[in-house]
Amino acid sequence: MDGSPTSHRLLAKWETCGPRWTAGKVGEAMTVDNDGAKSADPHLAGTLRVVLYSHDSQGLGHTRRNLALAHALTASFRRKGQKVSGVLVTGVASATRFEAPEGWDWVVLPGITKGGNGYEPRHLAIRQTSVVRLRSSLIAAVLKNFHPHLVVVDRHPFGVDHELAAGLEWLRRGRPSCRVVLGLREVLDQPAAARREWDALDLEQVRRSFDELWVYGDPAVHDAVRTGEIPRSLAPLVRHTGYLSLGRPVRRRTGSTGVPFVVTMAGGGSDGLDLTLTAAKAALPQGLEQLIITGPQMPKADRAQVEAAARPGTHVVASVRDALAEIQSASAVVAMGGYNTVCEIMSTTTPALIVPRVAPRREQLIRARGLARHQLLDFCHPDEFTPGTLSAWLQDMAGQDVFRSGVNLNGLTTIHEYAAELLAEPADASRHHTDWTRHAAV
Repeated sequence: MDGSPTSHRLLAKWETCGPRWTAGKVGEAMTVDNDGAKSADPHLAGTLRVVLYSHDSQGLGHTRRNLALAHALTASFRRKGQKVSGVLVTGVASATRFEAPEGWDWVVLPGITKGGNGYEPRHLAIRQTSVVRLRSSLIAAVLKNFHPHLVVVDRHPFGVDHELAAGLEWLRRGRPSCRVVLGLREVLDQPAAARREWDALDLEQVRRSFDELWVYGDPAVHDAVRTGEIPRSLAPLVRHTGYLSLGRPVRRRTGSTGVPFVVTMAGGGSDGLDLTLTAAKAALPQGLEQLIITGPQMPKADRAQVEAAARPGTHVVASVRDALAEIQSASAVVAMGGYNTVCEIMSTTTPALIVPRVAPRREQLIRARGLARHQLLDFCHPDEFTPGTLSAWLQDMAGQDVFRSGVNLNGLTTIHEYAAELLAEPADASRHHTDWTRHAAV
């Protein structure tokens, strides 16, 4: 929800063009000539076009969440006989190592990262304002030339420094039939911190720009409207999907020694040194090995520390082909509390110990405590996480099955239902829903 009051209006001169939804169909694809004339293309007819955007300043969580959406939407619509094609817009070049669904491609924006004074270029030797203009123009080109029927924006309504604002404004004018969704993880942050982010935005602009807000969680575990993390003025747009857990595609493991193992994971790895270094020093129960996945963004010097501290039977790698495949095969998993990691864990019966990040955001801590209260996983505050603590937990839990029930883990099925409903609405339908019964906010 980062943004400034200044909007880059790069799309102000775009002509009004593009396909419109047809009653009774998901949509009919057209080609658009330079003068705006439309002609049917038999090769594209009936193809649903989707754009999924994430800003990605730290880690891979936003992109991984969108990738899960891409796979789920593609599989679900295709089971109904509907073709899907899409673009994953990401700010992390390494995201392209993940396998996108058939019919999808990547657009990688110039990278940004969080510095001492806000966002700054990750690699390019230019000013941040120039990076934002460049990112904004690339996003604009995708929205104009791909003609999406559905756009899902992850977490930040207008992207970095309002880089999305002009594109979303153009969609409302030039393609009013395109449905636009803001996707939010179930925990944003402490309520006061979340309110500060919303206060920096024009909430009426948010209401104009988005048809719905999909919250990827179960309000029985955590309700971000009730806690105040989402403003009550936006509550009529909220739909809870359940956790994006069950139904994620699984690939084969990167490698296997055939020996039972525990896996320790640090997400993207940029702030995973404490977790992985502690795990490397832990004594393992007899008969178990350990796989430590530092994450591709862990600095080389930090990874070298972890490798040097690793006890016999502990193997350290930067990344694996598919984290979910490792979790499914492991006797236990130790991880930070990022949304995607937790969702992958909850799709398995593998016992899990979550050691959440507690600064600068409290999101992971809030998530871990809530899920621990529902007995879905175990939780250890990082201040109490020691090699001895981990060894004791592994001795008790490794090899057990944890059957996770009583919480909605079917979000990847629900998003197809919500998308189909949204796309079936006529182009001039009211976008400000007032059905307060469909979320547990009030």
